[in-house]
Amino acid sequence: MNFDHPPSDPIQACKNWLLDAENYGLATPNAMTLATVNELGKPCTRIVLLKDFDEQGAVFFTNRLSDKGRELKNHPHASLLFFWDKPHRQIRIDGVVSKTTDEVSAAYFETRNRGSQIGAWASQQSQPIANRQALDDAVDEIEKRYEGTPVPCPPHWGGYRVQIDRIEFWQGLEDRLHDRIVFTADGDGGWGVQRLCP
Repeated sequence: MNFDHPPSDPIQACKNWLLDAENYGLATPNAMTLATVNELGKPCTRIVLLKDFDEQGAVFFTNRLSDKGRELKNHPHASLLFFWDKPHRQIRIDGVVSKTTDEVSAAYFETRNRGSQIGAWASQQSQPIANRQALDDAVDEIEKRYEGTPVPCPPHWGGYRVQIDRIEFWQGLEDRLHDRIVFTADGDGGWGVQRLCP
């Protein structure tokens, strides 16, 4: 990334940085912080995994009845943050959130290992549970239900796509005089570009 002569396409620049993060050998280079807002207007954050990224946005998958699912239903806007310590870089993405299609969700669900598929049925994500044994019992019940057959995608489980309305690149440098540049979608398929003070 040349911060003095920025690229015209921030999407490709983001893909390049994601690839760089993979090449550093990090355990989860696709881990990103997802920030949402709850019904009280309070921010909530957690780590999710990026599973697809293109001009349409950044995609992750989850239980849609979870806290984040309910928050996105009521306030379909989110902020994402990637931070990679080794290359000392960050990417921030802000945008409107929409659900992926059932077909996209089911196709990705099929790629998950069977244990994760069963867990998606067994866990009522974000809901209180009496103890670990209750969760283990739920897993056992789902394993028996689908013994010898493929595990289907639960109706309450699926993907979300965060549209890229704003994307900022941050490169850490000495003396905290970092490089920062932000791209903002102009609504016509183009991007406004500004360099920011560190």
